[in-house]
Amino acid sequence: MMERRYSDYTYEELRQEVAELTEKARKAEQMGMVNEYAVHERKIIMAKSYMMNPQEFSAGETYQIEGDPAHTFYIEYMNGVFAWGYRQNDRKEKVTEEKEEALPISMLGQQVK
Repeated sequence: MMERRYSDYTYEELRQEVAELTEKARKAEQMGMVNEYAVHERKIIMAKSYMMNPQEFSAGETYQIEGDPAHTFYIEYMNGVFAWGYRQNDRKEKVTEEKEEALPISMLGQQVK
C-alpha cells in the first residue's frame, strides 16, 4: 500500500493522525527512545501544518517560532504549508548561515509587529 500524503488527508483524518502520533511520541519518550520520539514529533509538526491555512501567513512579515523564543522568522515567500525565509535575533539581524530555510507553518506563532 502506498503511503498517503498529508495533503490528501481530511481535517478529521489529520486530527486522528496527530492524536495517534502524540501517543506514540509519549510512549517513545517514556522508553527513552530519543530518535523515535524525534521522528514522531516531526510528523506531528507536518500533520498540524496541513490543518492550518497557509494564507494566514504573509511574505514580508515576521513571526514568532514555536520552541525558539530567542529568534523570530522572517518570511520571504510561501510554498504550500512551508514558509521560506530566515531566523532573526531581537535586533532583526539574520542569524542563519543558509540563504534561506523552510519552516512548516505549524512551527510559526504570533506575527511580530
